Amino acid sequence: MSNMADTNMTADTIVAEAEHAAETLQQVKAEIGKAVFGQERVIELALAAILGGGHALLIGAPGLAKTRLVEAMGTALGLQNQRIQFTPDLMPSDILGSEVLDESATGQRSFRFLRGPIFTQLLMADEINRASPRTQSALLQAMQERHVTVAGMRHDLPAPFHVLATQNPIEQEGTYPLPEAQLDRFLLKIDVNYPDLDTERRILIETTSGADQAVHAALDASRLMALQALVRKMPVGEKIVSAILALIREARPEQTSDARVKRLVDWGPSPRAGQALMLAARARALLRGRFAPSLEDVEALAEPCLGHRMAMRYDPTGEAPGLTDLINDLARKVA
Repeated sequence: MSNMADTNMTADTIVAEAEHAAETLQQVKAEIGKAVFGQERVIELALAAILGGGHALLIGAPGLAKTRLVEAMGTALGLQNQRIQFTPDLMPSDILGSEVLDESATGQRSFRFLRGPIFTQLLMADEINRASPRTQSALLQAMQERHVTVAGMRHDLPAPFHVLATQNPIEQEGTYPLPEAQLDRFLLKIDVNYPDLDTERRILIETTSGADQAVHAALDASRLMALQALVRKMPVGEKIVSAILALIREARPEQTSDARVKRLVDWGPSPRAGQALMLAARARALLRGRFAPSLEDVEALAEPCLGHRMAMRYDPTGEAPGLTDLINDLARKVA
């Protein structure tokens, strides 16, 4: 009897927390919306990645407000934020920090660690594919481990710690594409598209009039971490779990029953893709004021979770569907 009462109390507590969280997150979205116009889907996905405790890769042409988005998110979430512009000559020490030799007034020498820009709570890695693989690996290892090691000494990163990296899909000359294993460390891949006509009109008028609205904090770091803990406590129905499992397994050429996947997909998503989809679906439900994820969340998040965790074979006929279309079709089938 007590176990059932405890379960009901826990469920009631989660509902109450989720109701309050949904109101707070609406304020966060409203604050970000003051600086970034017409990108509701991008804002929602970026927030879902952070609420899920992960990192996101933003892919889009220059000038689509990716930098503005990260700055506004840092302010609205109450997080310290920094930006690193990745270039081919950037070294790991430029990101992580380095040791310098100090000499005291008495002539005694000792090493002192100077922290790099990675020691922040929300880091924008701008054009991450312009840095060398060695520098990319230094950042991506820190993303995974949440600490850095310099000269044998461990230095923990602030909590929470999230990276929003950007990648320009247009100009590929002089770039180092992220390896598949490193792409897998991003919870979500977010495509940033051109705005519609009305949004672009608003951008032209409001951003050139000198009347920009100030973004204010609607959260702080401790409250954000409480929301991240709440996301992991949200219940996921057996129907949703089965749909996620079916989608992940259908996307693998070794396990699928779909002839197109067997013929066209070179390699499919790992179990990490399923973990990402579970977390992101919970986070999206919370952002939309719901207490549990639905099949619609699975369908909407399929491509952002799987698009960077799969690869298509070369099709000489040119008649094969694109990866995005294939993933969305698989998601509709399981949903």
